[in-house]
Amino acid sequence: MRRSDSERLVVFWAASSWDAPPGSDVHMATHLAKYATVLFVDPPTSWLRVPRPRRARPGRVEPVRLGPNLLRLSPGAPPGVSRPVVRETATWWSRRVVAHAVRRLGLPVHAVVVASLDHRFGVCDEERRVLYATDDYLSAADLMGLSARWVHHRARAQAAAATQVVAVSEPVAATWREFGLTVATIPNGCDAEAFAAPATPADDIGLPGPVAVVVGQLSERIDLAYLEATAATGVSVLLIGPLLASLRGPRLDALLARDNVNWIGSRPFAELPRYLASATVGLTPYADTPFNRASFPLKTLEYLAAGIPAVATDLPGVRALGTNLVAVAESPREFAEAVSRTLTDRDDPTLRTVRRAFASAHDWRLRAKDFAREIGLDSGGPEPAVPSPPVSVAE
Repeated sequence: MRRSDSERLVVFWAASSWDAPPGSDVHMATHLAKYATVLFVDPPTSWLRVPRPRRARPGRVEPVRLGPNLLRLSPGAPPGVSRPVVRETATWWSRRVVAHAVRRLGLPVHAVVVASLDHRFGVCDEERRVLYATDDYLSAADLMGLSARWVHHRARAQAAAATQVVAVSEPVAATWREFGLTVATIPNGCDAEAFAAPATPADDIGLPGPVAVVVGQLSERIDLAYLEATAATGVSVLLIGPLLASLRGPRLDALLARDNVNWIGSRPFAELPRYLASATVGLTPYADTPFNRASFPLKTLEYLAAGIPAVATDLPGVRALGTNLVAVAESPREFAEAVSRTLTDRDDPTLRTVRRAFASAHDWRLRAKDFAREIGLDSGGPEPAVPSPPVSVAE
């Protein structure tokens, strides 16, 4: 990285906290730090939940250094940040805290990257205003607990404020092109290096093999019918990740009551290779909804990076990979049958190598290089090492 680039700042307003399951924003910000100094800004979180060493106040700004060119700032907010009035207060407070942090750092702001619809642009006298569209916000009002009216209002405001848009999928890109914007599409990736070395299988799974694993947030985005059909074949089903209230209910309880199904909660990202080394096949059992049709699931590539086969429901993000290494199913019955077929080649070393090679072509380092080029940062030369996100398993 050229010295002139390291002296430029990218303020990266994330949609989720650094401590949350790592999504597109955490991974992209981490690897973008190869090309500029990155200030990762957590979304407003209640002061009651922000550890004291990370609390930031105007006049006493305390970014935390995560790596040579990567810093984190947690502005904090009053309790009840999801409520409209409090949300506006939290936005004002966050903008003020970030402005102070930027002044303290004393670096010219090359770009502000915003991975949400929140009012974040125009705080730092930035050269570029980049909307990083990681989801189809317009179809996700209910999922995010927001009013559709507010979401559409903020979408129009972001479209007017942004100087450029980077989207993770073509369906998401199409949404922003309707506002008359030119949009670059840079898909999600995977941390292939994290899965490259042989891993010792985890010993707390509590299930007989073969094991089909689902990694990530367990929410209403998942269609339980696909997991029910898989478990009915006798294959064990392992669920790893936070369980959201939206998925809880009698149907999930019945699934978890099966002897061959186990939910073990969240695990740190660094431990994920051990759990995938214990699995036979990785599952992406997403429901067919507008939000999911616009998504680009990280978990599918992570399964391949670990060398195991993947089975997914038929969504554009999966089709966009353009590979037969992922079995695609249109119904729960087809899904279960596809899982059963993968058991015949689970130990094939050649296929494991092919899967890992395919995943490497979608590494976050390559995605960040494309992103850096797109926003006008030098993306040539050697790539210094950056820290792996010390957070929970991905979406």
